[in-house]
Amino acid sequence: MVRLRRIRRLNLKKLEMFTTYVLTSLSDGRRYIGSSSNFEKRLLDHNSGMSRYTKNRGPWKVTYSEIHLTRGEAMKREKFLKSGKGREFLDNLKQ
Repeated sequence: MVRLRRIRRLNLKKLEMFTTYVLTSLSDGRRYIGSSSNFEKRLLDHNSGMSRYTKNRGPWKVTYSEIHLTRGEAMKREKFLKSGKGREFLDNLKQ
């Protein structure tokens, strides 16, 4: 009985997924690395000029993305992708 209650409680919680993504500018080839709980809306924001960093460098295309269960995991991966090893990882994806 305890197990059923726990499962029901877990089902009531909103299941939220977080996406870590890499965008590449079609105008100058620069990369933007970020994370969001609403990836589709965030991509629209980037391409419509709603984001300060990306507004004058678009249009943007998605070159890499990962889905995570927690915001912490997504932010940790974002930080890695922005590091030297992370940039090296992304450069090797192109080959």
